[in-house]
Amino acid sequence: MSKPMPPWKQKLDTLVEHKYFTAVIITFILINAIVVGLETYPHLYAEYGDTFLTIDRILLYIFTVEIILRLLAARSLGTFFKGGWNWFDLIIVLSGHILAGAYFVTVLRILRVLRVFRAISVIPSLRRLVDALLLTIPALGNILLLMSIIFYIFAVIGTMLFQNVSPEYFGSLQLSLLTLFQVVTLESWASQVMRPIFEELPWSWVYFVSFVLVGTFVVFNLFIGVIVNNVEKAEAADEEEIDETKEEVKELRKEVRELKDLLKQSLDNNKKSG
Repeated sequence: MSKPMPPWKQKLDTLVEHKYFTAVIITFILINAIVVGLETYPHLYAEYGDTFLTIDRILLYIFTVEIILRLLAARSLGTFFKGGWNWFDLIIVLSGHILAGAYFVTVLRILRVLRVFRAISVIPSLRRLVDALLLTIPALGNILLLMSIIFYIFAVIGTMLFQNVSPEYFGSLQLSLLTLFQVVTLESWASQVMRPIFEELPWSWVYFVSFVLVGTFVVFNLFIGVIVNNVEKAEAADEEEIDETKEEVKELRKEVRELKDLLKQSLDNNKKSG
């Protein structure tokens, strides 16, 4: 049985898990995002650079206090550092302190943008979604291999067929791969790539349509299917964890009732013997 948390840790844990505390942190993250966005305007940055820097330092110290509170509220250091999101938050905040110097102005400004990512670690629903996406990486390996094979085959065929007709798009294997990447995104593929070739080779539509059907609709649907499947698994795992917690609470209540009954019996026996 795990050792109970001290009362002060329980109070801190209640504080950092409270919805209002989370809302306040999200508000500061949004303020950080707005400030970083305003810094991209040269005339604003030239006029209010010192103000932006002051706001950034205040926000950095607010995030530092938040991390310290979460660290103190954790059951143990091992529990805190077991979470990947806690590592992410700690690195982002510590980097702002470590790289605080004139030689790292650009790096610091980039780190301020990265703090916006902390909205993911703070909002549980976004965190579950990203965790589900990370779970899809191993499963996507075979799909990426299949897509690479399809790209390579169509690139070689495209280079052989259209090298002389459209050398700017199919002049070499690497150009063909880049062109097919544009086609698979469906970005101006018909007007810029296919139609000039189609005017000289009317049968070329077969090549492009078949690649769009295979590359875009089939492979991308496989991607979506794997992602949706893993999101459902992540949600199911969360529900199982909640059910397990409920069962543990029921067991604890049962044990408490049994202890109360034993104490009551012991007191009754003492009264009778007395």
